[in-house]
Amino acid sequence: MGQTFTALSDKHIEFIENQKIFFVGTAVDTGNVNISPKGGDSLRVVDANTIVWQNLTGSGNESATHVIRNPRMTIMFCAFEGKPLILRTYGNARVLHRNDAEWAQYMALFEPNFTARQIFILDISLVLSSCGMAVPFFDYQGDRDFLDKWAMKQGEEGIEQYWIKRNQKSLDGFDTEIVTRAGIKAASDE
Repeated sequence: MGQTFTALSDKHIEFIENQKIFFVGTAVDTGNVNISPKGGDSLRVVDANTIVWQNLTGSGNESATHVIRNPRMTIMFCAFEGKPLILRTYGNARVLHRNDAEWAQYMALFEPNFTARQIFILDISLVLSSCGMAVPFFDYQGDRDFLDKWAMKQGEEGIEQYWIKRNQKSLDGFDTEIVTRAGIKAASDE
């Protein structure tokens, strides 16, 4: 049976800190709903009502464009080992880019990574736990290093050019603000 809470408990926080994967859900009023699996060392619980997530470079950039237009966000955690549990955190999020005033404060929570394109801050208003008894067991074998290897080949400037080419618009054509708010110039602009 599901339970609702207005904040994360110590047990919830411990559960979150032990997860290797989480799922982020966002949507605007029209267009596509986005659900993204995330992993690595990219999430921090700041307090019982705040989660910070470092968004690394990827092929799409839906979460940013959605949160700019509609701040609703859900982050789901799911036990794939041990006792079954699904934990969802609901609330409003805001997105930070490199030139935003709070960027350095929140980036300090993570190891430096030049592929970090945004930081999301989720202000939690509701926590929902459910049983997850039908979720299968899976074994964690390790993090993939494909993004790190690809990023090293690109270099910081190459990553920025990738953002210009692939991360400026959502699937529905909405602007992600990555170029303007991160202060990126196209190679031809220099």
